Amino acid sequence: MGLWLPSVVLLLCSAGFLALSSAAPANTSASFSFEENFDIMFADDHFRTSPDGQIWYLYLDKKTGCGFQTRQRYRFGWFSMKLKLVGGDSAGVVTAYYMCSDLDAAPDRDELDFEFLGNRTGQPYTIQTNVYKSGIGGREMRHTLWFDPTQDFHTYSILWNTHRIVFFVDRVAIRVYKNNGKPNNFFPSGKPMYMFSSIWNADDWATRGGLEKTDWKKAPFVSSYKDFHADGCQWKDPFPACVSTTGEHWWDQYEAWSLTDGQQEDLSWVGRNLVIYDYCKDTERYPKLPEECLL
Repeated sequence: MGLWLPSVVLLLCSAGFLALSSAAPANTSASFSFEENFDIMFADDHFRTSPDGQIWYLYLDKKTGCGFQTRQRYRFGWFSMKLKLVGGDSAGVVTAYYMCSDLDAAPDRDELDFEFLGNRTGQPYTIQTNVYKSGIGGREMRHTLWFDPTQDFHTYSILWNTHRIVFFVDRVAIRVYKNNGKPNNFFPSGKPMYMFSSIWNADDWATRGGLEKTDWKKAPFVSSYKDFHADGCQWKDPFPACVSTTGEHWWDQYEAWSLTDGQQEDLSWVGRNLVIYDYCKDTERYPKLPEECLL
């Protein structure tokens, strides 16, 4: 795909951007400063910012990693962040960007995951997405990417409403996770979630199933973040009015319930070229496919 891929990807990215822009009007998302909206989860001394405070760096060494979380919880909406991943030899390193209903990863948590699985120098990153409902995950998909995520910032986004969850990379839909409109045990919709980012060592599983270990001589490993945007329903106890299907927000309107033709073309191309694992096709692991796989 060497010479052919870039021109096609440019078309795909353009199509995805235009398709999403029609559903998400410009300037609907609020961009937040770190101090106003985030708390460091652990290891304050492994967190840095650029001189202007606009770029945030998380460090991992043999001692510890680092992470941060939003102070605010959300239930439904559009959430995005620009990330630049650890460059060079990053085997064993996981950079995570995810939503979770609990600060302490409680056993009954709901969760929406982006996990970036590092690799040996020159090998592509693997991006893993997962969905948890009431503490049960096992819904992994893994993709390669059409660019080097260590060379520049790229945007990773989640659209979450009562009908579906869509994972986007640079506004290209890479995964759609659907609801069936009925009470079920697979679609997280009842619990508000915080947004988290973290970097940590996972060389027991992250790279080639744990065969490739973290080379601590290359530490510290640094992941970079900027431009967090959230256009969602901020949770207010006991139950904010905006979580119902009111149509007052673009992410809650009919156009956001399904993909446009352009987005569907993007998703189909990604499925043919970049998916390397889909739990819904793993019949050895799931002889009886989970209910959501049949939607």
